[in-house]
Amino acid sequence: NTLAWIQTPGDIYRCIYPLTLRREEGCGSTSANKSVFSPSIMDIAQEDERDQGQDHDHVIVVAGDQGEGEGEETTMDGSVDWNGSPCLRAKSGGWPAGLLILLNQALATMAVNGVSINLVTFMRVVMQLDNANAAKYVSNWSGTTYVFSIVGAIIADSYWGRYKSCIIFQLIFLAGLVELAISSYFFLHNFSCESESGDTKTCRTPSAAEIAIFYVAIYKIALGNGAYQPTNTTFGADQFDEEHTKEKRSKTAFYGYFFVANNLGSLVAVTFLTYIEDKGSWAAAFVISAAASLLGLLLFAAGTKRFRHFMPCGNPAATVGNVLVAATKKRHLTIPTQVEKLYELDGTHSVNGGKKIAHTPGYRFLDKAAVIEDPSILLPGEQPASRPRRLYTVTQVEQVKCILRLIPIWLCSIIYSTTYSQMSSVFIEQAQAMDNTLNKFTIPAAGIGIFEIIGVTSFVFIYTFCIAKPLSKRSKEPTELQRMGIGLVISTAAMIAAALVERQRLKHADHYRLSVLWQIPQYLLIGASEVFMYVTMTEFFNDQLPDGMRSLGSAMSGASMSAGSYANSLIVSLVMAGSRSGGQAGWIPQNLNQGHVDRFFFLIAALNAADLALFVLLAKRYRGVAKPAAAVVAVGSIK
Repeated sequence: NTLAWIQTPGDIYRCIYPLTLRREEGCGSTSANKSVFSPSIMDIAQEDERDQGQDHDHVIVVAGDQGEGEGEETTMDGSVDWNGSPCLRAKSGGWPAGLLILLNQALATMAVNGVSINLVTFMRVVMQLDNANAAKYVSNWSGTTYVFSIVGAIIADSYWGRYKSCIIFQLIFLAGLVELAISSYFFLHNFSCESESGDTKTCRTPSAAEIAIFYVAIYKIALGNGAYQPTNTTFGADQFDEEHTKEKRSKTAFYGYFFVANNLGSLVAVTFLTYIEDKGSWAAAFVISAAASLLGLLLFAAGTKRFRHFMPCGNPAATVGNVLVAATKKRHLTIPTQVEKLYELDGTHSVNGGKKIAHTPGYRFLDKAAVIEDPSILLPGEQPASRPRRLYTVTQVEQVKCILRLIPIWLCSIIYSTTYSQMSSVFIEQAQAMDNTLNKFTIPAAGIGIFEIIGVTSFVFIYTFCIAKPLSKRSKEPTELQRMGIGLVISTAAMIAAALVERQRLKHADHYRLSVLWQIPQYLLIGASEVFMYVTMTEFFNDQLPDGMRSLGSAMSGASMSAGSYANSLIVSLVMAGSRSGGQAGWIPQNLNQGHVDRFFFLIAALNAADLALFVLLAKRYRGVAKPAAAVVAVGSIK
């Protein structure tokens, strides 16, 4: 049984909305217009106004299912089990479910990184591409992967639900890995054909059919893994009830452990799989990646009965489009000076089932979508059986404003993502032109990326315990936007470090090859910048977006990486077109000793510096979302 406080008698169904899961109130129904609870077992206690000394306080009691599980505590966030019944806290979700998702994430990250980290080398050696085209095509592939993260988030939140989306996209991911492994073994079998001088003339050129099979396979991997990642993040967080104090703390910890799982998977890929690939055993590495993906899928499926589920909430993109169209068609109307005259429902939840958002003064034109054209038909706060056309609540309008406010911040993250994309492209090509031996051990060109993982992991703890914790005692902890600015500063320093290393390498190229260990600073700096930029950006977008768009918030970080990868591909193309004039080899030629990759790195650093200046101006003008206090002030268990 559950006890909750609400504000008005009219709010009683909205107060128990997470439990009744009514489709017309928002997300979470198991079937249209059908409550998970039978009306015969729903009990509403009478009002207790005098005890509280207020006219608007009411107590409701919702009885749990009878029979099996009678008297056991259910979750308070509206989650349901596999059968569509309210989740019993002790028998669903929590760390048993969260651990399965963490293991699944580590294995999936290992599998995809087994392909992505050395993909530029595969394209250059096996697919016979030059350095510039290999870097460009890998950037395009990475960008497409992150575009699919937006697609996956929308499908999961709007249509399939997160569990179904995770299963389907993991199957697509696995199919792509299997196809890549088989095609590598039977078709692209002449792997270790590059001579020590870098000449690839002895390699057999892949046929058109083999090239087609290869690209179909890697883009299946892009679709499956890209669409699955943001959904899996949110689904993992769903296993913890944020309305329960203990589970809310566990939910916060889960995000940190999810980050650790990513790093562990990447660590295995960088150290183990890249070593196998550099030995020419591409097919073996891809088979191991496919096996890891299969094991992760089986672990995920093992938690099916334990997982907590939320039903789709409707397409947020439709809300954005509808509000924009309504505001445009009602542009002749005058916006009332009193916000209370704009259309909004009573209670704590709006029509989409999420918490209401307070009105903000920005983007006033959009408020026209919430203007009531005929007050005699509908008054503010009323919810008619049939809502008038082109009329939307203040909360729905504010949802659109939230997205519009975030767009400038998001755009500033694109240039940062071009820096991040260097690790999977030009950094590896730079390493291949350096001395990769340490005593008798050969370091894979992509293996030096382990220091990026070390940088990320180290700075998570450095920031948490050496920066955030001491400053929080003085109430001076950096804001999310300030942390993102710090990330841009560090990324600029990383590109300057990479440029200086390349300049030093070129200086001594005629005499000896510079050690690949010189790349360590640039990888460490990029790892540190990720802690301040990507991790904070995901947190920031999730905090600033409404309840029904949280998966979209996670996907926006992926969209930034996508746009950054495409931007990097465009920059490489423009740089090569401009630097080849006059018969020059260009900045990123096949033989890097004849080029000027250092100038390319300085260019990216300059773009980062300009981006930082713009970001500071936008951050100073940014106004966050003003969310009203929740009406639920006391939640507990009645025995």
